[in-house]
Amino acid sequence: MVSETLAPGVYAFYDTNAKELNAKGGAAATSGGLIVGEKGCLLIETMLNKRLNDQVQQLSRSLTNNKPILFAVNTSSHGDHCFGNMYLPSTTIIIQHVHTKQYVDQHLDDDKQFMIQNFGQGRGIEEIKARTGDILVEKGSKIQIDLGGGRLVEIIDFGFSQTGGDLFIWEPQSKVMWAGNPIVAPKPALPWLLDGHLSETLETLKKVYEFLPNEGRLIPGHGIAMKREDLRWHLDYLAAVKSNVQKAIDQGLNLAQTVEKTTNSMQEFRGYILFDWIHISLNVPKAFEELKANK
Repeated sequence: MVSETLAPGVYAFYDTNAKELNAKGGAAATSGGLIVGEKGCLLIETMLNKRLNDQVQQLSRSLTNNKPILFAVNTSSHGDHCFGNMYLPSTTIIIQHVHTKQYVDQHLDDDKQFMIQNFGQGRGIEEIKARTGDILVEKGSKIQIDLGGGRLVEIIDFGFSQTGGDLFIWEPQSKVMWAGNPIVAPKPALPWLLDGHLSETLETLKKVYEFLPNEGRLIPGHGIAMKREDLRWHLDYLAAVKSNVQKAIDQGLNLAQTVEKTTNSMQEFRGYILFDWIHISLNVPKAFEELKANK
């Protein structure tokens, strides 16, 4: 992994090839970051396994002259964002959404199998044990962490945006926000409606857009830094899915017809490498199910 200095004491961590992959319409490995205060550091994302966690801990030591990692935040329950918790010092305080802790407590083995299927065996996933939150963010709430020297960090639940336990980390001095998987990567990447909730996700991302100042920057879950206006691409996509699927339902079309009609109407979003899976096989069917139930 590599680091990018966003402001003094504020760093993003990326896959070495993230810029190249994002430009081609692909999502890189998990992005994260580090915020440094006088007392110590707050780490954002602990990664998938020991190898990647060792890399972010080494980056932290080299960037801060060995300041302690006081806190670590997981933006969601997905293993590539939180499996590395177990490798942090015992003194590090883990921060999660209450839903994330509940999910990991109940579904760790299922998530490990999912990650093994996607990343392969022999990557250290088999050895993962749950280490869940010491501080839990309740639904619809936010907390503030004081790292010393005037460095205050806000950890916010704006609402459902992919898992129901999604946290956004805001560093107000640098005007940088870590968004996790609700914003997977810059354009042409698209949102993943893994659990559905199209309407809620759209409203949540609108809240994020309105919260950010014009000069604000976003670190997505699997990509390089974005500008506030780059979020418009994701909002426009979700709005177009909602509008086109609703029109198809109103016309009495079935799911297969809706997928075909919606896809033909949204060719401008086809630049994403995973378009056929994310849009055709996931997002439109999830939207159809939700909007038809609400009719």
